[in-house]
Amino acid sequence: SKRRPKLFWIAAAAPLTSVILGSVLVYLTHAENHGIQVIGHLKKGLNPPSVTSLQFSPPYMMLALKTGIITGVIALAEGIAVGRSFAMFKNYNIDGNKEMTAIGTMNIVGSLTSCYLTTGPFSRSAVNYNAGCKTAMSNVIMSLAVMLTLLFLTPLFHYTPLVVLSAIIMSAMLGLIDYQGAIHLWHVDKVDFCVCLGAYLGVVFGSVEIGLVVAVSISILRVLLFVARPKTTVLGNMPNSMIYRRMDQYTEAQAVPGVLVLRIDAPIYFTNASYLRERILRWINEEEERAKGEGEMGVQYVVLDMGAVGSIDTSGTSMLDELKKTLERRGMQIVLANPGSEMMKKLYSSKVLELIGHEWIFPTVGEAVSSCDYVLHSHKPGAVMDSAAAHGNMV
Repeated sequence: SKRRPKLFWIAAAAPLTSVILGSVLVYLTHAENHGIQVIGHLKKGLNPPSVTSLQFSPPYMMLALKTGIITGVIALAEGIAVGRSFAMFKNYNIDGNKEMTAIGTMNIVGSLTSCYLTTGPFSRSAVNYNAGCKTAMSNVIMSLAVMLTLLFLTPLFHYTPLVVLSAIIMSAMLGLIDYQGAIHLWHVDKVDFCVCLGAYLGVVFGSVEIGLVVAVSISILRVLLFVARPKTTVLGNMPNSMIYRRMDQYTEAQAVPGVLVLRIDAPIYFTNASYLRERILRWINEEEERAKGEGEMGVQYVVLDMGAVGSIDTSGTSMLDELKKTLERRGMQIVLANPGSEMMKKLYSSKVLELIGHEWIFPTVGEAVSSCDYVLHSHKPGAVMDSAAAHGNMV
């Protein structure tokens, strides 16, 4: 059916065919008398209303909250994932809020009539899609078919062997395992592969809840590590341009003597302020050792590219304050390039902007390095304190 969508009905009819053949075989051979377990008697009719059976007392309420949160997250994740997948095929957009509202409304109404958890399953959505269904009327027809089965056809399932139902479930589970997708995750992002593997092992050796907790925990840990240990990179000048790019990515990028350009790729909060200060000082020490070994000019200016710093808190402004004083004692000047409006407001309110100096704030890295290079070649190296006044006259 995957290679030829028009033959989808073969795969769709396979479970029903297995049930029919298994039931007929058990009925003809009386296999239930020889150790083969069957479904047995099933009550006909629709589920009764459950409005009067709702319990809001503490023991039941806590269990309902615990189960509801877990199953709700799973149902929403599955429903939205299915919707986005088919939206991509049909070239239309879906609204996640509307999807959540629809699923929540269905489950609230269904809880009043003894219904099972409602979501947007992959299997039935795929069958609808391959059958060419265009509207939700297909769900109405499916509901009518289920209702007729519950009202009149349940006695036919008396001789259905449980082994057939187990085989249907196992075959469905095997069909859900996407080996190629896991291999793709391994090649693209190892952490995403660990999330996938953790969820799989948690479900296989534990339960769906454990698998979900493992996957969410690994994802949260990744976010925390990204926030607490943001990436800082050294930028170099692209030849014959004012463009600065990562030197570890662009081999043609060249360092500017006397100027160290660093890019911070995350907001500056209390969780990473200390790490950033130590990492910047480590970059400076490494650059000083490299320059000394090659007989070049030492670092006189440290340009921080703040283009990726979306926000900063008081710990971040304090870090810049301490970094400014530390560099000043070493005869260096801190320069900020491309700071955002929110960051400028925080620096102004905390008086750090006044400490650094308005003349050391630039809209681009290229302008910041050009200004520093001009001062370096106009005055003797090391005269950082006097160069501020000269830079003010230049601009």
